Amino acid sequence: MRRICTALLLALAAAPALAGDTTATAAAAVSDQVLKWRRDFHQHPELGNRETRTAKIIAAELKKLGFEVKTGVAHTGVIGWLKGGKPGPRLAIRADIDALPVTEEVDLPFASKVRSTYGGQDVGVMHACGHDAHTAIALGVATALAGMKKDLAGEVMFIFQPAEEGSPPGEEGGAKLMLKEGLFRDWKPDAVFGLHVFYTLHAGQLGVREGPLLAGSDRFKIRVLGAQTHGAQPWRGVDPIVTAAAIVSQAQTIVSRQMDISKLPAVLTFGMFQGGVRYNIIPEKVELEGTIRTFDAGMREDLFHRLRRTAEGVAAAQGAKVELEVPMPAAMNPVTRNDAALTRRMRPSLERAVGAENVIDVPPNMVAEDFSYFADEVPGLYFFVGVVPPGQDLATAAPNHSPRFFLDEKSLDVGTRAMLQAAVDYLATPAK
Repeated sequence: MRRICTALLLALAAAPALAGDTTATAAAAVSDQVLKWRRDFHQHPELGNRETRTAKIIAAELKKLGFEVKTGVAHTGVIGWLKGGKPGPRLAIRADIDALPVTEEVDLPFASKVRSTYGGQDVGVMHACGHDAHTAIALGVATALAGMKKDLAGEVMFIFQPAEEGSPPGEEGGAKLMLKEGLFRDWKPDAVFGLHVFYTLHAGQLGVREGPLLAGSDRFKIRVLGAQTHGAQPWRGVDPIVTAAAIVSQAQTIVSRQMDISKLPAVLTFGMFQGGVRYNIIPEKVELEGTIRTFDAGMREDLFHRLRRTAEGVAAAQGAKVELEVPMPAAMNPVTRNDAALTRRMRPSLERAVGAENVIDVPPNMVAEDFSYFADEVPGLYFFVGVVPPGQDLATAAPNHSPRFFLDEKSLDVGTRAMLQAAVDYLATPAK
């Protein structure tokens, strides 16, 4: 009996290593194709809710692999289902597919030359956030899993999501619209996985943490209403530019002086200040827009209250009025939280993929993601994939959304291997 138990324990101990070898081989087999996909998507980026070429390629590739495919979800989204040969859990894997209105400044043979219209302006279009890599990696994982279909336990849904960066004005989109249209209504997964290439880690490294990883984001608008007058006679009117400037200045004390950020951070940023058309005319109106980032619901509401109070108080002191959209309706993302139990369960898989020394505990980050909507519905795991070339000082790396954002393509193999390992292990190992 002791001999049998010992043999069984040795077999169980060897299983993860065997799985790691199998998935590493499968990931390596799709490596060249993942690289080709990424370069193609990078050269032909499309803005949110307009990803028609990208969606067509994704759907065609999934159909070739034998997936059940649904297109036109949330305008241009694509969903693919793969059923394994054995019973098991349901897993969703999400990749975002849209690009940004950014003109590329990276000297690459496959650099984007695409131009489009955004907000009524002619703009360059670039995968400045790395969604081209996410899409290529997800197709690589789908290809590898399709090759394992006979021995695969459970079912996998691949979510190729449009408009993560936001929808055009007047349109709905993204994860929220996918769920509104019933994404998880008829086929609800037991967990959802996602990744993001990121500039704070070197290629070869992964970043993860339990609990809140990315901030919740809100957008706000403040209209400052004054009284128009000649610039030479400011006393005859009410200057909305001076009033708006005072609101911006005073609002900076909300986070720095009025809120307890010793436990969780918060950010209040103005990104737009628009008013006036001529140098010597005081205009009637100024519009301010910005973003709020928080990790706590109570802090979020408190920040809204303080911003409203500041804007109204400053305006009243100047004799102006304000119209507030704080926050703007339908312009928010919840906090992206990694389910603690799921993260602990899957961390060994990430470590098997890249080595324990290359899985980094990262702090909460103030950027936001609408993956959070999926992770609010079912347990979620979201991790970073480093893209900075080894040896480069991280402080010098261009951030995501920069026209100089650069991705070391070694990160494609790392992301494919990590996501594939996590998926295979999740499907094969029952939750404890």
